[in-house]
Amino acid sequence: MSKTVAFEKEMAITHRDFVRLLARAVGHKNFQLVDGKISITEGPRKMEITLSKESERRIALVALPVTFVRFDFTGFEDAQAEMKRIDLQFQRGGG
Repeated sequence: MSKTVAFEKEMAITHRDFVRLLARAVGHKNFQLVDGKISITEGPRKMEITLSKESERRIALVALPVTFVRFDFTGFEDAQAEMKRIDLQFQRGGG
């Protein structure tokens, strides 16, 4: 049985934006968010994602979305490299 590697993140994102960006990160839309969970299987590799309920963080008059996300990778040769690749797709630029 393949080892599962988990990563937990606090992200400033709504569920809707998460799903939109995840499609870009994995290169397809063959998944669905159901009850806060997403499962993506590609051959022997499986990624399971669990999203907390959406909340928000207020700083003075600014409200930012907050979602706690857990990524479980099973069957990935280098789960940490895969997580870094996904993180890059979620980065937002400023300038």
